[in-house]
Amino acid sequence: MPTRTRRRLVVSATNKPVFSSGPAAEPVNLERRQWLLGSAGVVAGAGLMGWSPLALAQDGALPDYVGWKDPEALIVHSANTLETRRDAIGRGVLTPSDQLFVRNNLPAPGNDIVADPDGWTLDILGAGQSGSVSLKQLKTMGVETVVSVLQCSGNGRKFFPHGASGTQWEVGAAGCVAWTGVPLREVVRELGGVMEGMNYITATGGEILPEGLDPKSVMVERSVPLAALEQALLAWEMNDDPLSLAHGGPLRLVVPGYFGVNNVKYVRQIAFTAEQSDAKIQSSGYRVREVGVEGAPDQPSMWEMPVKSWITSPLTTAAAGRTLIYGVAFGGNQALGKVEVSLDDGGSWAEARLLGPDLGRFAWRPFVLAAELAPGEYRVVSRATDAQGQAQPPERTDNERGYGHNGWKDHGVSLTVA
Repeated sequence: MPTRTRRRLVVSATNKPVFSSGPAAEPVNLERRQWLLGSAGVVAGAGLMGWSPLALAQDGALPDYVGWKDPEALIVHSANTLETRRDAIGRGVLTPSDQLFVRNNLPAPGNDIVADPDGWTLDILGAGQSGSVSLKQLKTMGVETVVSVLQCSGNGRKFFPHGASGTQWEVGAAGCVAWTGVPLREVVRELGGVMEGMNYITATGGEILPEGLDPKSVMVERSVPLAALEQALLAWEMNDDPLSLAHGGPLRLVVPGYFGVNNVKYVRQIAFTAEQSDAKIQSSGYRVREVGVEGAPDQPSMWEMPVKSWITSPLTTAAAGRTLIYGVAFGGNQALGKVEVSLDDGGSWAEARLLGPDLGRFAWRPFVLAAELAPGEYRVVSRATDAQGQAQPPERTDNERGYGHNGWKDHGVSLTVA
């Protein structure tokens, strides 16, 4: 893929897409099927579903919907959570699709939803002209490719000493990918703009919900500030291939610079709303609070990502002499400024060299530092600073669910040089 790819399609007036007219569309009516409840991998109706996340985690087998991925590059925590191994993160900017982590709050729908991607429909509410539009129509409204980091809110949870519940991610719940689709702002412009008084973009996923439960307690529906409209993308391709079922195909809302939970998969509805969604995943889930405190709407939500970096190689041992120390770094919702590496746990720092092309504000940059290492023990850490001068802090901010960890101390590696 060419560097800094940016494509736009200009639509003539005679080719303008046609939207359904009339009153605002009703909320998405989703069918129901058995499901997987919660990030910890507790199964409801596992016998009917035909697999056990715990068994998968033990034998390392990949679930069918991600059977095309590279098993050597992944850690299988459960059927819904697969982590990229730290030593599989390479020197390139883009993460290969078959090595990218997977995190689903609910089981993926059936493969039938990607059989006819152009027929997928999206309801849009809260715009001057609300209605439904097909993926085929979206493809006539404009196209851009944006490279951005996709990162789970809990990336780094394994380092929290209080044993935060959820998947025990180390660093591999993150990757850098190229998304291709239509900017949401272009779609809204075609629909007459956002209605007055709307403060949030609220996206609803198309997962199939369980029977007998309040849909709001399990559905994936996330709200982000309206300011994200400037960067939000309705994506149908990832790394120049049609968006797979594993990563939200046929259509996904991508909000570069924001944590992964806001990048709603199988997106069926985009609503511009005055208030945030009252779905549990928004109102109390993905909220930063003190250890032992329950989630509530007045707590900070997992929206914008902070600056972050970590070492990818070497991880445990190295030969004495000239050693190349590699890692990755990104600025979160800002461009990356610089990366420094320390061989003595932050006692002294040397600036690393950024590798590869700069693919934009939201992409990560691999980095390298050449060091002459004598035999001994080293604690190797990295510290990234964004373009606004915000640097990674040394320590994590302890919180109940282990969210948003970007402290550089925990992310270091202990290296034995012989």
